[in-house]
Amino acid sequence: MDISVVLNYIIQVFHYLFFAYGFIVLTSCIFLAILSTIETKSYLRKNSFVNYKDVLSSKIAPSISIIAPAYNESLNIVENVRSLLSTHYVNYEVIIVNDGSKDDSLEKLIKNYDLEKVDYLINQKLKTKPIRAGVFKSKNPAFEKLVVVDKENGGKADALNVGLNVSKNDYVACIDVDCLLLEDSLQKMIKPFLEYTDKRVVASGGVIRIANSCKIENGKLLDVNFPKNKLVQFQILEYLRSFLLGRMAWSRLDGLLVISGAFGMFDKEIAIEVGGYDTATVGEDMEIVVRMRRYLEEQNIKYKVAYIPDPLCWTEAPDSYKILTSQRNRWTRGTIETLKLHKKIGFNPRYRILGMLSYPYWLIFERLAPIIEVMGMLFFILLISTRDLQWLYVLGFFTAAYLSSVIYTLISLLIEETTYHQYKKKGVGLQFVIAAFLEPLILHPVILYAAIKGNIDYYFNKNIKWGVMTRKGLSG
Repeated sequence: MDISVVLNYIIQVFHYLFFAYGFIVLTSCIFLAILSTIETKSYLRKNSFVNYKDVLSSKIAPSISIIAPAYNESLNIVENVRSLLSTHYVNYEVIIVNDGSKDDSLEKLIKNYDLEKVDYLINQKLKTKPIRAGVFKSKNPAFEKLVVVDKENGGKADALNVGLNVSKNDYVACIDVDCLLLEDSLQKMIKPFLEYTDKRVVASGGVIRIANSCKIENGKLLDVNFPKNKLVQFQILEYLRSFLLGRMAWSRLDGLLVISGAFGMFDKEIAIEVGGYDTATVGEDMEIVVRMRRYLEEQNIKYKVAYIPDPLCWTEAPDSYKILTSQRNRWTRGTIETLKLHKKIGFNPRYRILGMLSYPYWLIFERLAPIIEVMGMLFFILLISTRDLQWLYVLGFFTAAYLSSVIYTLISLLIEETTYHQYKKKGVGLQFVIAAFLEPLILHPVILYAAIKGNIDYYFNKNIKWGVMTRKGLSG
């Protein structure tokens, strides 16, 4: 057969494959946006008259343990613990797990919260690194809800498992210690666990917002500011798309696979039953949700992974390209690890929505997306070198792809503006729109690079683990 004929056939096949992939991505984005809008309106309508203070701040409210791992968090640790202790919930405790910090995090906690070492019964259901200096409680009654555990360094997942062992309560809220919780966060996160009578709610997640440039004093968010740093602006848009459009829709479909490691609530009994957090993965937040769902499907237990669209938690985002690429590299490796560990689920009708919709979507449109995009670029280069391209058609194709991305972002901004409207200052709307047009050109290539490097590091650099997230502090 003529080589040119074979080449033309291969080019045609790839042409239709890439076109089909792009069409499905665009269609799914439209579908998720519509579904998210419906779900958000439904949530707001149902909860508009709920008095969380009266219903969920009583002494009979479900007991919650907030678990916050800390490693070298001296810059924020005192302020952030104050934030965790300021919640309007009643029946809760705050467990700070100092994961072998090399800075003065523990010393600052002891000094500022008047801590002393105590004998503390730990239920060692999960295997973890050993306790180092011990368990500490405050001599000041104002901080009676605070428990501090000092342990040998073992990573975030290991620290969370220590928190599960130490916890005395029925539910656990796992949070990054550098995050700031709003005062009614626990009330809203626990609500789904009480609402469903026909299903067992095993986890709930909330919206994460970016706190860079916001005014924070005494552990409270006083003023929401739009950051001047372009990289942080782009990440705000990214978070709005992910949480307001993506996860809200997947919650409606009952197909949510991930709850942000920054803030999530779990049924402690199920979390321990499945073995706690996996210390061998860098994507422990996604992996434990998938493992819990897999376990419940195999046990034929009716369950629910809930999602709360309210802005409940604010965190510091990377403000440099180096730190951002390190973070997204880790997210990519965590996704690969989770999907590989639970490949039995994929395309398996036994696991229903989990196996036939959630897993395939994450595999094809999250895990493989950066690889397919790079292949598309290489294919385009091949076309340039072998074909006389119709450049008007090429320009139209890339313009359509660019505008579809911008429009998707603008939809998320519209939902934000008509629902929670966190950015109220004059002129911010225009800055958001400008950032929406710039983001695909500036941020997306960086995210693509980080994802490709994450793939390379996963297969060829086994020694790489978490990477470094340098904090500048949320106080301002």
